[in-house]
Amino acid sequence: MKIQEIYDLAIKMGIESDFRGKEGVEKFLARKKKKYESLPEKSKEEFDKEALSNPYLDTRIYNIAEDRDINKILVGIDIDTSELLLSKQLEGIDLVMAHHPTGKGLSNLADVVEMQADVYSHYGVPVNIAEALTFVRMGEVARSVSTSNHEKTVDAARILGINFMNVHGPADNLAAKFLKDLIENKNPERVEDLINLLKDVPEYKHGSILGSGPKAYTGKPDSRCGRIAISEVAGGTGTSAKLMGEVARAGVGTVVGMHVSEEHRKEAEAAHLNIVIAGHISSDSLGMNLFLDELEKRGVEIVCSSGLNRVKRF
Repeated sequence: MKIQEIYDLAIKMGIESDFRGKEGVEKFLARKKKKYESLPEKSKEEFDKEALSNPYLDTRIYNIAEDRDINKILVGIDIDTSELLLSKQLEGIDLVMAHHPTGKGLSNLADVVEMQADVYSHYGVPVNIAEALTFVRMGEVARSVSTSNHEKTVDAARILGINFMNVHGPADNLAAKFLKDLIENKNPERVEDLINLLKDVPEYKHGSILGSGPKAYTGKPDSRCGRIAISEVAGGTGTSAKLMGEVARAGVGTVVGMHVSEEHRKEAEAAHLNIVIAGHISSDSLGMNLFLDELEKRGVEIVCSSGLNRVKRF
């Protein structure tokens, strides 16, 4: 596979597992195209044209040093200069792949947050409320990443002559769909049943061994789950804390997520909403593993680093 083929596969799998459905993603891209076409020529020069075909701007190809067939990839949750240097010490690494974004992927992270409005609307939050709170959160995310040295790792890859990319949004979508299908199929009644169900997933079992497994941050083990929302997994990063009360009012009893802020926890507790955190790096590994399975089926060898716990499902 070429790097572009790997990237195209990631985007395709991300769309196929997106909460919005293919039609929803196409509408999202159509709005981007309409916005681009309405811009004056000078503004078009600054427009990120990848947004016209990629609904996950937190997923990027950062550097193509040599456009060759990719047979062996060093993959990690977070990649910085140390992992790039590590790849130079290993034999036959054709590409380094991160999960978390850097470069333009990080600077555009807020763009992916917009899908959270559709996720919460799916679970019954009125779309106008979900959208308004999500837009506020998009601004917060954009400001929070604006101080980062976005190009640091990208520059290192360029100087070292290393092919470098990341897969974030699509992998998170895959993890969210996996969890949604699992939970809807098993329909756990109590919070402890839900936690035990998650611990049956190898990535979360491994996280438990390391001390970072599934935990209830609000609610008791014998609390009934009610309707369960997988609403804090896909969508770039955490949502607006104010959505916790809105999702409870929409009839959801339990939210499953990767991680949660103290503000989110307090809002959920006040709304009598159970929050079960599956685990951040475990969830990242789950999503990446579902993608990496498809690469391995195509003959690509995977070398794991930086917190990635490889589990094969084929």
